[in-house]
Amino acid sequence: MDWLGANDYGFARDVLQRGTAAIYLIAFLSTAAQFPALLGEHGLLPTPAFLRSVYARRQPTIFRWHYSDRLLLVVAWSGTVVSALLVAGIPQLGPAWSPTVAFLLIWAGYLSIVNVGQTFYGFGWESLLLEAGFTVAFLGSSQVAVPVTMLWLVRWLVFRLEFGAGLIKMRGDRSWRDLTALYYHHETQPMPNPLSRFAHLLPRWFHRFEVLGNHFAQLVVPFFLFAPQPVASVAAAVIILTQLWLMMTGNFAWLNAITIVLASAAISDPVAQFVIPAIPADGTTTALPPWFAALAIAASALILVLSWWPARNLLSPHQLMNASFNRWHLVNAYGAFGSVTKRRYEVIVEGTDAELPDDSAVWRAYEFKGKPGDPRRVPRQFAPYHLRLDWLMWFLALGSHDTRWFVVFLTRLLEGDRRTLRLLQSDPFSGTPPRWVRARVFSYRFATRNERRTEHLWWMREEAGTLVPPVSGPPRASESGQS
Repeated sequence: MDWLGANDYGFARDVLQRGTAAIYLIAFLSTAAQFPALLGEHGLLPTPAFLRSVYARRQPTIFRWHYSDRLLLVVAWSGTVVSALLVAGIPQLGPAWSPTVAFLLIWAGYLSIVNVGQTFYGFGWESLLLEAGFTVAFLGSSQVAVPVTMLWLVRWLVFRLEFGAGLIKMRGDRSWRDLTALYYHHETQPMPNPLSRFAHLLPRWFHRFEVLGNHFAQLVVPFFLFAPQPVASVAAAVIILTQLWLMMTGNFAWLNAITIVLASAAISDPVAQFVIPAIPADGTTTALPPWFAALAIAASALILVLSWWPARNLLSPHQLMNASFNRWHLVNAYGAFGSVTKRRYEVIVEGTDAELPDDSAVWRAYEFKGKPGDPRRVPRQFAPYHLRLDWLMWFLALGSHDTRWFVVFLTRLLEGDRRTLRLLQSDPFSGTPPRWVRARVFSYRFATRNERRTEHLWWMREEAGTLVPPVSGPPRASESGQS
């Protein structure tokens, strides 16, 4: 089966394996740090209660039979160790099967976590990471040629990711069609970073150029990933450059980073060495062992069969965005920002230690790590790390219907729960439970250059309403309704 092995994609394989493993490393670290407070035994949406549902019992997860915070941490830290070994390239030095085993271990571990993660793990890049880990698992070690079918299937993944995102925009918000979407997006995106304000204040002609560039990169370029070299490498470079711009101007967890990693599947060794001469030439590799070649063909056939559903979704006028068609999160549908929010709203959570929440009460705000709060604070860069609570707060401000977790969050603040407080940037009460908490809604916009110069503010804001009036003790679900 010599036809199955490619000897001029060693650079691509190295980037795919190490890069994907690095994202898994970040995902497992994020889980170890945040899962117990969000979804643990005493979390905002406790996993043990979720596992009693019929839906949960159908999901492939190691926690189906037993969940404990200790077991969760064992899975998360074990995944961290295996991911770190792959980043270091140690399994890749062994026989053809060693990276496969390592990647399937972290894929299965993270699948177990995602399938009990509920709304805190309901993001498209979770499925993207799982699909990437499974596909990259069959690229073999550095001792053997690269299975060419797996390289093509990684390109197929990038095609679905980019082309699907482009279609969802054109079929969705009119602002993508009239080229005005980025008049608003830099300001209203879920979690701005330090450069988002500068990007927002660029001239409108530049924003229209950005949208045109986005359409070109997502609706035209992906087709050239399947072209001969060096055209395929150029297409990959265009995708990588657009993703770097998105990384510079926003916090989208690991979505942009993993897209860059996956796009490298289209870069051949000669092109990579032409651009960066310091890249060493791929060492001598042996032909794929027949048994590993058969394994790669079987995995390729599985992915091709499962591709029917996302391919049909791409052609559907009722295209789904970020949808999985099986419980294993393999060969999914992707897309982002089919609609663009024109105004930014933020939920500000406050507490007071006053006996009564009257006009004399002094309210102090809880500051989150990533989401806007204090108008003077410059947003920070967190991506590719994923701040799950902050992202859910953005959806809450948009009018999310599932507020169960937020009700429990307010309860944990009234209890002074340490795990919950560690998810925040600052606790104005230094660990002492407040007597009352409330949640107000504000309209935010970036300060203009003149406002920044004269008032020293990063954001300008106006109060827009009350989400939760002052509550003392466990708030009722009926109290969590925006007015």
